[in-house]
Amino acid sequence: MTTTSTASPTLVQQQPVGAGRHRVRPGRLGVHAFLMAVSLAFLAPLLLAVYASLRPYEETSRDGYFSLPKHLSFAYYKQAFSDSGMTKYFVNTLIIAVPGVVLVLFFAAFVAFAVSRLQLRGRVVLLMLFTAGNLLPQQVIVTPLYVVFNRIPLPYWMSDSMTMFDSYWAVIAVQVGFQIGFCVFVLASFMRTLPQEILEAAIVDGAGVWTQYWRITLPLCRPALAALATLQFTWMYNDFLWALVFMSDGDKLPITSALNNLRGQFFTDYNLLAAGSVIVALPTLIVFLLLQRHFIAGLTLGSSKG
Repeated sequence: MTTTSTASPTLVQQQPVGAGRHRVRPGRLGVHAFLMAVSLAFLAPLLLAVYASLRPYEETSRDGYFSLPKHLSFAYYKQAFSDSGMTKYFVNTLIIAVPGVVLVLFFAAFVAFAVSRLQLRGRVVLLMLFTAGNLLPQQVIVTPLYVVFNRIPLPYWMSDSMTMFDSYWAVIAVQVGFQIGFCVFVLASFMRTLPQEILEAAIVDGAGVWTQYWRITLPLCRPALAALATLQFTWMYNDFLWALVFMSDGDKLPITSALNNLRGQFFTDYNLLAAGSVIVALPTLIVFLLLQRHFIAGLTLGSSKG
């Protein structure tokens, strides 16, 4: 007696393609909510400053800054720009920031090429020394630098005080000294990702060290240099401390330090000060919006291996 068993067909339910792909995870929602909260926390002071700058001081002093507006105008922006003489201070900022960025990238590229491409003894120690400079708090060396700059002589055409103190050179030198370590580290990491075969082929063709640096390595580093130039200009533009310490002439101050001109001796219109702060912040916001690709690239420079 033979037994035949018939297998019943099994029905398999097929889900539509992509049905589970767009499923939102609770953890992902939490991350997005956290990022939105952090973004709002960073934007809140700027939004409050813009809101206050459009309202009269009498209204905010009577009703508070979080009350509904009754009158909005751009009068404070015109007053802040004219009363503080911002055109002159914007020029002072460019006098400090543009040479500072050029000098930082110029020296940092040389050092980065030496520690990443040349077979030098102690190159790792040299790179560590440059990087360790960024770990030093600025406040620690304010007094020593103040004394040193007062003792370094300069010709009259370079400084009215005949010393490095109270001159643009003092602020530029400090900016270069503090920023060069970061730029050397980033550029050295980026140069290590470049194919070694390119330099080896150039050496076979008889290229010297200068040719390897100027005509081969440096053109390949243009993305890194563009990202660093954007970051460095923004940081030097936003600096507030060094100009106040090393400049006694108020007409030489950069734009961030010149905001004190909007403060009165006995009374300060904080709505006017908010308008001045928004004007000062606008260039950096415009630079970020136009060059945000370089900002993002600057966060990941040298992070990949070649």
